[in-house]
Amino acid sequence: MAHQHQVKAKKHLGQHFLTDESIAERIADSLSLEGYKHVLEIGPGMGVLTKYLLKKNITTLVIEIDTESVEYLKSHYLNLADRVIEKDFLKYDLTEVFGNEPFAIIGNYPYNISSQIVFKALDMRDQIPEFSGMFQKEVAQRICSKEGSKVYGILSVLTQAFYDAEYLFTVPPTVFNPPPKVDSGVLLLKRKENYILPVDEALFFKVVKTAFQQRRKTMRNSLKTLISSENLKANVIFDKRPEQINVQEFIELTSLIENQ
Repeated sequence: MAHQHQVKAKKHLGQHFLTDESIAERIADSLSLEGYKHVLEIGPGMGVLTKYLLKKNITTLVIEIDTESVEYLKSHYLNLADRVIEKDFLKYDLTEVFGNEPFAIIGNYPYNISSQIVFKALDMRDQIPEFSGMFQKEVAQRICSKEGSKVYGILSVLTQAFYDAEYLFTVPPTVFNPPPKVDSGVLLLKRKENYILPVDEALFFKVVKTAFQQRRKTMRNSLKTLISSENLKANVIFDKRPEQINVQEFIELTSLIENQ
């Protein structure tokens, strides 16, 4: 792995280069490759994961903001050269590349923007049937956690409303250069067959975010600005705190507020 040092990890980009080939291969293998023809890798760095994606029967595109990494990828993976998008994933309009076509997302995500990456993927859920990759372990656990857990929150509910979330495995800091200060976790999100909510989706997002912004309060107190009906206030679900409420109950709660 002598070439591993040819791109210098940049702290402001949250770069930690994975050096373990077997882990890269496991991440690449986590996707089912069903129902789409393209996969987009976010932040490929020096291509440790990319090389395993390129072996698969799918068109791989990569999006990378670091000029040094872009040059490295173009010179080391010649068959990828015209599929390297030198843009900021969070700011780039992906329909410029994919139109309305479905595509999967994969990557070893920079920890400092990983939650924002998930929120952008949720915004594009109509086009993203699968999403896999590596996060800081606690973020991966939060996305996959169920009600009753201390880490269950906005990210858990909003993701699991549309996707089945599975925590796959933990990765130690020692297999990165430079090593991060925390463990990492790999997860897989598969979009639900019926992922269209039976309620106003903007209101659903608002209910979930408003509830968890005051997670120690009961729902009756945290959602009081959204509840106008006195009858509704009497509903026992409002005695609960947000971390006690599962995704389906959040959907039902949104329906109650919508119909009051």
